[in-house]
Amino acid sequence: MLALMARLLVVKATAGADAPERCSQAFTVASTAAASGVDVSFWLTGESTWFALPGRAAQFELPHAAPLPDLIDLLLASGRVTACTQCAARRDIKPDDVLPGIRIAGAAVFVEEIMGEGAQAVVY
Repeated sequence: MLALMARLLVVKATAGADAPERCSQAFTVASTAAASGVDVSFWLTGESTWFALPGRAAQFELPHAAPLPDLIDLLLASGRVTACTQCAARRDIKPDDVLPGIRIAGAAVFVEEIMGEGAQAVVY
């Protein structure tokens, strides 16, 4: 059992299907922390931004990895999921396109989160 302090874990996924192990690791770490009671803010950036769209996570396959749709559901239920503003714009993804509960926000919000007292940021 993990002994956890009340703090914010900010996980930024920068990879998608282009680097499946790194992508899966970001989702796994974030969802494990959230399931353990940690306050988690999960950021979809770069190629992982595609997973903000309905059905995209179900297309991701990696042997011996938890299914991304299950991990996204867990993160939405117990944390926050954000798609990067610029990354979404580069992919023509608009707020009405993303899964319910996912917000689109930019670098200022990311910086605000990681600079908060007790925050820890991890980038994959």
